[in-house]
Amino acid sequence: MKAVPIERLRNLGIVAHGGAGKTSLAEAMLFDAGATDRLGKSVDGTTVMDFDPDEIRRQISLSAGIAPLEWKDHKVNLVDCPGFFDFVGEVKAALRVVDGAVVVVDSVSGVEVGTELVWRFADAHNLPRLLFINKMDRENANFDRVLSELEEAFGKAVVPVALPLGSEASFKGVVDLLAMKARLPGDAAGRQVKETEIPADLVDRAKGLRDRIIEAAAENDDELTMKFLEGESLTDEEIYRGLATGVRTGKIYPVLCGSATRNIGVQCLLDAVVNWMPSPIDVGDVTGKDAKTGKEITRQRKDSEPFSAFVFKTTADPFVGKITVFRVYSGVFKAEGNTLYNASKGRSERFGQLFTPRGKAQTNITEVHAGDIAAVTKLQETATGDTLSAESAPVIYGAIDFPRPVYTMAIVPKSKGDEDKIGTSLHRLMEEDPTFTVERNTSTNQTVISGMGDLHLDVIVERLKRKFGVDATLDRPKVAYRETIRGTAKKQGKHKKQSGGHGQYGDCWLELQPLPNGDYEFVDKIFGGVVPTQFRPAVDKGCREIMAEGILAGYPITGVKVILYDGSYHSVDSSEMAFKVAAHVGFKAAFMEAKPVLLEPIVQVEVTVPDQYMGDVIGDLNKKRGRILGMEPSGRYQVVKAMVPQSEMFTYALDLRSITQGRAAYSMQFAHYEEVPALEAQKIIAARPKRAEKED
Repeated sequence: MKAVPIERLRNLGIVAHGGAGKTSLAEAMLFDAGATDRLGKSVDGTTVMDFDPDEIRRQISLSAGIAPLEWKDHKVNLVDCPGFFDFVGEVKAALRVVDGAVVVVDSVSGVEVGTELVWRFADAHNLPRLLFINKMDRENANFDRVLSELEEAFGKAVVPVALPLGSEASFKGVVDLLAMKARLPGDAAGRQVKETEIPADLVDRAKGLRDRIIEAAAENDDELTMKFLEGESLTDEEIYRGLATGVRTGKIYPVLCGSATRNIGVQCLLDAVVNWMPSPIDVGDVTGKDAKTGKEITRQRKDSEPFSAFVFKTTADPFVGKITVFRVYSGVFKAEGNTLYNASKGRSERFGQLFTPRGKAQTNITEVHAGDIAAVTKLQETATGDTLSAESAPVIYGAIDFPRPVYTMAIVPKSKGDEDKIGTSLHRLMEEDPTFTVERNTSTNQTVISGMGDLHLDVIVERLKRKFGVDATLDRPKVAYRETIRGTAKKQGKHKKQSGGHGQYGDCWLELQPLPNGDYEFVDKIFGGVVPTQFRPAVDKGCREIMAEGILAGYPITGVKVILYDGSYHSVDSSEMAFKVAAHVGFKAAFMEAKPVLLEPIVQVEVTVPDQYMGDVIGDLNKKRGRILGMEPSGRYQVVKAMVPQSEMFTYALDLRSITQGRAAYSMQFAHYEEVPALEAQKIIAARPKRAEKED
């Protein structure tokens, strides 16, 4: 692919609710531009963007696919983003580096939850947008209804620039409202387009909508506004100029339509991309921090500036190694040195190849210029969100605001021999997906993985097997309950055995007290040597051992102060082991008389929910034994804050999605431990973990 000036470069994200057909649209754009020689289909697993075996099998996008194309002397880098909630991290990363977005909408389903979600993400980055109403050939397709929904959801800035010719089975082409021509496929593949006159029954409507386009274009240019108000006609060049200004400033969202699978209306979209979407120069300077001084600095998006780039995607490939994809913000990077400087981590790294990705294909290149997207292999330390730069002028750009994982499961390898391998493999997968985390819970002795939903974790398990050969299963995590006491008790712990020769003798008196703000404290109050100094640490050790095992329900004990205040010993039969066993006996007896209780972890939850679902969300939290702390308005949403037992939250991501049709989001973090209600405690104790009881 030939190099183009930065003014003719476009970086474009394609986003939508799952199933709207954005991958098919990207495929049609690549096909029409000659980047591919056939029109691939998702159902056949032949698209450029969805090349991962998991994507082919499920027929959905699981990660952001990248491919460049050429159209009318412009280079367009397409970034096809997943549409399902579980892979929202890929969407946020992609929208962080593109300069504009195409929002694809299903002509039958209209504005869906995912449409609103990606719109908010685009708002966060002030991205210019085009809207494409897809699948106009489907049964029950309705352009007017969907257009009305778009106008209601996103305001008067939504302006149609195309009309469908027919719908459902009779859909055959589109009306270009700027050229005032009908555009129909000129061949079976749709790569050729022929222009004809607009059908008579659509002429009046087309003229009315074109007047609306002209008015919208005129509003974005003072000169055009005056000309329009004075009743003068705008030239086509002036209309295009006004539209480009409106789109790039976010004051106009043009609406196009078509069918990606039949390749109708796609070339109108490509024209709109190169005519109205901004180049990197149009976006303006990029701001970061000087890696040496921490002061804010700006870089112009020019080749003449020092090199800087932002890593927005990392892939763990079992054959090639790690693949790092980055967007160049300034300067030129040449492959000749084989090293890259990571300003975020302050170190240089050697890399393998420098290339341009096109789906799974790679085109090796020798240099990459400002504004473009490229990738390298075999960077070991660099991760998503890092900044690469010239070592002589290091700059760090702000990290991506990834959502926190909300769905947690325990993972267990099917083969015991894979226990060590699974940890390494999971951490490699974690490197490529910042919304996925791995943790070893020492309290429950489980490895727990967290992600954005059940589909997300299912895909992780599949990739674990396919990429690293580790077969594993998912299970519900155990709750890290704790045991403690609310009262005080004194008890003797005595261990005495005689079986010929040396016997065993240990005797200690223990007092247990609550320790509200601590974990464990051992106090030695022995006077007169009734328990010799060398045996007292054994008492401490015995208490720690029984606390780790638990007594009430088999969970670790916390918040206890142990006082050793009396005892006795035998000059021959006493030993460290005897006093440790005596401590077990005394601690257990005192614990059961000191008003023992179970504690459960409580998490702080914040749910961002539309007003119409707030009552249902609060009711559901109450059913989960939640305590509502308050509500705060946040734009068109309400933020509900609550404290909820962790045991009730393992499937909350799925529950909330069902209650709100996917329109709510939440975050949670550990807050503290609280006493389990008596009825719940009885259930937990009845289901206590089976463990071997030691003989006292």
